[in-house]
Amino acid sequence: MAEIVSLAEAIERTVNDGDTVAMEGFTHLIPHAAGHEVIRQRRRRLILVRMTPDIIYDQMIGAGCASKLVFSWGGNPGVGSLHRFRDAVENSWPAPLELEEHSHAGMANRYVAGASGLPFAVLRGYRGTGLASRGAGIADISCPFTGEKLTAVSALRPDVAVIHAQQADLAGNVQLWGITGVQKEAVLAAQRSVVTVEEIVDTLEPRPGGIVLPGWAISYVAEAKGGAHPSYALGYSVRDNDFYLAWDQISRDRATFSRWLDEHVLGATPSGARQVSSARPGAVR
Repeated sequence: MAEIVSLAEAIERTVNDGDTVAMEGFTHLIPHAAGHEVIRQRRRRLILVRMTPDIIYDQMIGAGCASKLVFSWGGNPGVGSLHRFRDAVENSWPAPLELEEHSHAGMANRYVAGASGLPFAVLRGYRGTGLASRGAGIADISCPFTGEKLTAVSALRPDVAVIHAQQADLAGNVQLWGITGVQKEAVLAAQRSVVTVEEIVDTLEPRPGGIVLPGWAISYVAEAKGGAHPSYALGYSVRDNDFYLAWDQISRDRATFSRWLDEHVLGATPSGARQVSSARPGAVR
């Protein structure tokens, strides 16, 4: 059953150096507060998995948390490049970054396979593209009934899945609504999970199109108001478009990024978090 704890406790209990960590959320409900806590706790050599890395993983890569990125699209939405991502790939700063690239459909099907307890998923994608040469766990397969050539993609089973949602109740049941992406599948596929929520309520009221994740499928729940910023949580906050635009300049230069990281992440301790001494990106825990 889900245990309700502080965000710092949830990350400390679930995320270890070298883990495969999936932080999902599409357009909204992106778990930025949890990503910042991983940075504060100096986790290193993480294999980061996310369909759209965007700025949450740009920050974590620049902070030295990652050794590999498994993804299907990388960019600052509507703005341009992810400069910390690019610097790590081109210049190994603050550490080398290995890449494993897939399509959106491939990543979604990999999560579904993991959540279903299957070794792989089958789809018609990838054929005719160069993705098979740039991503692991991709193989041609023949349909045993028709002989059609298809693509098999290996299941994703992260060590830890982290998502943000609108509400949890006192029993640790979680409800999210709006664009729900692959959050449910990521949690069900993972060995351990953390769900940050805007608020903890006595009772979950059904929402049109809402998804309820039962407490028995979740490891830890942590209240984190505004935990999706600069993305949004439908019904609770709006997208901070100005921040996405500003991130291009913040992240473009190493020194500017490092100052931002010190001031806004390493220097910001949320309620209940343990203190971590400040250091430059790439420092060893």
